[in-house]
Amino acid sequence: MSAQVGELNEGILTLTVSGTLSQSKLAQAQQAMADIIRAHGKVGILAVARDFSGWERGDWNDFSFQQEFDPYIEKMAIVGDHRWEDLALIFVAKGLRSFPIEYFEANGLDKARAWLKE
Repeated sequence: MSAQVGELNEGILTLTVSGTLSQSKLAQAQQAMADIIRAHGKVGILAVARDFSGWERGDWNDFSFQQEFDPYIEKMAIVGDHRWEDLALIFVAKGLRSFPIEYFEANGLDKARAWLKE
């Protein structure tokens, strides 16, 4: 499994995940994202799931990243296979966070980027 944070490009911070997401890999990715947000301010987040197979079992109740950095996130777009849509939107707490979150099909990367730039 991997969780890789790309460089900030036109105000969009990209997180690419594959395989089974572990808490430790998510924490590492969140730390990298935190460093970028601290340096640049507000961002849109583009989460891309490639060959994603779900989440590692465990206690996923650490909301410290959200508490500190949600005010700096303008929008979040998730791109992935349709079968993960409902679970992914629950995982990122769509409707409970202060910014809009949308899910796009795996072939909708350009649509997701365009939505983030609106």
